[in-house]
Amino acid sequence: MLHERYYVEKERQERLLARKNVVSEEYNGIYDRYEYPVLTREHIPLTWRYDLNPETNPHFMERLGVNAVLNAGAIRWNGKYCLVARIEGNDRKSFFGVAESDNGVDGFRFWDEPVRLPDTCPKETNVYDMRLTQHEDGWIYGVFCSESSAKDPGDLSAAVAEAGIVRTKDLVSWERLPNLVTLHSPQQRNVVLHPEFVDGKYAFYTRPMDGFIDTGSGGGIGFGLCEDITHAVIDEEKMTSLRRYHTITEAKNGAGAVPVKTDRGWIHIAHGVRNTAAGLRYVIYAFATDLKDPSKVIAEPSGLLIAPHGPERIGDVSNVVFTNGAIAEENGRVLIYYASSDTRVHVAETTIEKLTDYVFHTTSDPGRSADCVLQRCELIRQNREFLAREGAR
Repeated sequence: MLHERYYVEKERQERLLARKNVVSEEYNGIYDRYEYPVLTREHIPLTWRYDLNPETNPHFMERLGVNAVLNAGAIRWNGKYCLVARIEGNDRKSFFGVAESDNGVDGFRFWDEPVRLPDTCPKETNVYDMRLTQHEDGWIYGVFCSESSAKDPGDLSAAVAEAGIVRTKDLVSWERLPNLVTLHSPQQRNVVLHPEFVDGKYAFYTRPMDGFIDTGSGGGIGFGLCEDITHAVIDEEKMTSLRRYHTITEAKNGAGAVPVKTDRGWIHIAHGVRNTAAGLRYVIYAFATDLKDPSKVIAEPSGLLIAPHGPERIGDVSNVVFTNGAIAEENGRVLIYYASSDTRVHVAETTIEKLTDYVFHTTSDPGRSADCVLQRCELIRQNREFLAREGAR
């Protein structure tokens, strides 16, 4: 007989899964934030956490606890909205789980079991932050961080990051390919596969790094081509969106979701990092690259797109938002999935029309306070003239 607490927890979880999400009152005209997270640790099935047998678990203890559900790749698959979320256990090890929803904003339920990636990399300790690309070659690719120990006896936290690559046709069976090799970058994180061939080759957005945390000489988001994705090697990395002093990308930046194709260019939803007295602060920003040459930045609006607000600022790693998944639909609807403070997953909804307007018509950062205040004063002047013409106050 099941422990009585099982029924209590099961009912509580069902209430959570059935809860309808609502649009937040916060407004900026660019996107709508939703009030409730779409995935949390409470969404994890009880069978993944508890031993249900009262003979071996008489007190109904959580045997394999989950600390957080965060950074999720996203894809529309078989009429469902699917997230491949990073699930961090209480043991700090991360793994992936597929959750699906009918509408993309609530009702996400995890599939019966976590994703079981082929264990072909013995040195690998941890995997996380998968980006999902539905490529024109017919495969769905997952590119993720493959982390292993740097084997530094003086620093047990020293690690090496590489870009792992898997592919699938159904999000169930996964083929593991060799990790991406970048000949001039010692480490790689936040790598995204472009959805189309470029000059007949596979194209990757990279983040060259000298170390696991510090970018060192890495100047921003890179772009590189490879002939064969089954043995992916990038010789040259061109820089796209750059790190700049006293901006949201000062400390580092990295590609986020797979870029969204529009008639004016590829829109990228990325993350930028700066240092503060309280530590690193992650925000989300956007830019656009050329349709024919995705390495060429053609628009970069000033500042951030999404920052952590309210309860989003609190969690395992506070004051952070991070995205590695978005879904752009044929009707123009765009869902941006982002994690807050490395703890939970949220969604913001916009359209391709709005994103295009934002990216191409928002002024760029002039780089100095004196010039930024001139920008704002010019906006105020234009608004005064408009209001005078309209007879409004």
